[in-house]
Amino acid sequence: MSLHRRFGTVRGSTTVESKISKMLSDLVLACQQIEADIAAEEQRTGIFDRSDARYPILARSLNERHGNLKGTIATLEKRVMEKSRLDAA
Repeated sequence: MSLHRRFGTVRGSTTVESKISKMLSDLVLACQQIEADIAAEEQRTGIFDRSDARYPILARSLNERHGNLKGTIATLEKRVMEKSRLDAA
């Protein structure tokens, strides 16, 4: 009976890990799309300097979102690494 419970735990953690992996993949793709959108907006307006008062509002908000997503990715990767270390121990 304890083996059954043990296998269930392993399966559950694998599912969580696969969900986190999928989430990370989606977030990385979102970051790449945002980078492309920022570049397109800068190209469209011809203003590339973020400190310029004429810098597009859309590009500013996309830069902020990009930074937030990068922080989320870093946090999730850190959790995965910590979990891997705990599982290895």
